[in-house]
This record gives sequence, structure tokens and C-alpha cells, in this order.
Amino acid sequence: MVLGRALHFVFKVGDRARTARFYRDILGMTVLRHEEFEEGCKASCNGPYDGRWSKTMVGFGPEDNHFVSELTYNYGVGDYRLGNDFLGITLQSSEAISNAKNQGWTLTEATEGVFVTEAPGGYKFFLVDKEQPQTDPVQKVTLAVSDLQRSINYWSNLLGMKVYEKNDAMKQALLGYADDQCKLELQDIGCPIDHGTAYGRIAFSCPREQLPGIETQMKEENQKILTPLVSLDTPGKATVEVVILADPDGHEICLVGDSAFRELSRMDPEGRKLLDNAMAADKSNEWFAKHQKQKPSA
Repeated sequence: MVLGRALHFVFKVGDRARTARFYRDILGMTVLRHEEFEEGCKASCNGPYDGRWSKTMVGFGPEDNHFVSELTYNYGVGDYRLGNDFLGITLQSSEAISNAKNQGWTLTEATEGVFVTEAPGGYKFFLVDKEQPQTDPVQKVTLAVSDLQRSINYWSNLLGMKVYEKNDAMKQALLGYADDQCKLELQDIGCPIDHGTAYGRIAFSCPREQLPGIETQMKEENQKILTPLVSLDTPGKATVEVVILADPDGHEICLVGDSAFRELSRMDPEGRKLLDNAMAADKSNEWFAKHQKQKPSA
């Protein structure tokens, strides 16, 4: 059985400044760490791009006990095409709702006591109108699937998640590794999944010793492995080992060795400053405006 821990969801962002404002000023998250890279990631963390990029981790607390967002920014890419694959993140925070209202951020009441808003790029967030808890406010990530039972079998039987709820009428299922962790909600939309170019990636950790066995099992079950077991180096920080998988609908899944990742993911008190400095130094928007050109879309 996989001893998993929910870590983060990876978003591609085209407008880094507005995205930073949304997560910090609207949702009320903290910049946990920020890193700049001169070339693409060996595990395609930033997507299929080889150039300069950055990674910013934001959340309500450290990744040891919070589910956070990883914001990847590819220099020179202005926006990405949304598919129907990512349906939203749900979090409990009346404070975020107040922030959105006070700052004029678009907000719509989806159902009683639940408001929906969008991060730059169109990524949906569902905000539950209750006091933000002392524990992690992030409740679940919802992904679209084309065959609910097939997806349940994959996530439960192969990746060891517990099925917490299954609603056949709504074609939904809620899964997770532990009661106190962010859950994964699967929603059958009854049609093929289109990942667009904005497709993300969900990440979990497990004991490093389990990674080779997971990879072997996926091979035996003829499941897709996007990146076989590989070591990822971050200068001055821990080296982590990862396996990147794809579920039956092509949702990308990163499994990383837990011990090294805990060391790598320590909060950096300079994170916010590093992000602000990087944004100030990025003159790409001014260059495109000066030359009366539009920043390329992916």
C-alpha cells in the first residue's frame, strides 16, 4: 500500500504579478519559497519548455501539513489554453471571500455558502463561507474524468487511496490518503478529457523506498509512466527522487520521496522578497508593449 501524503497542485501561470496578487491578497496565502531556473526541468515540472522559468510555492502554511500551489512561470509565455480537466480547488475561508469583495475581485455564489472565483488564467477556486480553520483550509482538488469507476480503480487499487465517498447519482467520488489531508475529488463529465496547454500536475509524497515498486507495478499493469524514477537536483538543497505517472485520463501525477522532499520544501523566509525581486527584474511585458506585440500563447 502506498503511504501517500498530499503535497501540491502545479499551475502554469502567464501573468505572474496578477497571480501573486490573487494568492497573497485575495486568498491570503504566504509565499513559501521561490526559485529561478535557467533551463527546463528533467521531469517537465514547468511543462514541455526548455527555457528560463520560475517556481513559486504558495500556501496557508508549510507543505509538511498543508496542501499548497506550485506556480510555474515560463518566461516569454503569456497565457495557456484551458481544457476541461481541472475543475477547481475548494477551500474554507470567509476571509478570502471578504478580501475578494473588498478588492473588487470577481466572485459568484455557486451554491448557498459557497462562492466561486478564478485565479488569473481561469483556474477555479471554490470558497466556503466559514471561518478559516487553524488547520489547512484547503479541502479538495476536483479533477474531471471520463469513466468514474475506471478512475476509482486506478487511484484506489494502484495508488492506494481510500474511497471516502461515492455518489453514483452525481457521478462523483472523494478519495484521499488520510482524514486530515486534502482530498481528491473525481467528477465524471461523460466525455473525453481535454488537457489544453494549461494542464497541471498533482503531487504526493511517499517513502522513497516505495518508488521503485510503484514504477514496477505501473509497468506490469500497462499504465503510463511519463518520467521513470529520476533524481532532481536543486543547487544548495536536497536532491529528490520522483516518478511521474499519468492516470487513465492523462492527469499527471508526481510521486516524490518523502524524506528528501520535507528537507527541500522547508519554508524560505526570503521567499516573498525573491519573488518580488524576480517580478521587478522581468521586463518582458514592457518589451512586448514597446514593440506593439502580444506575448505568445502556449
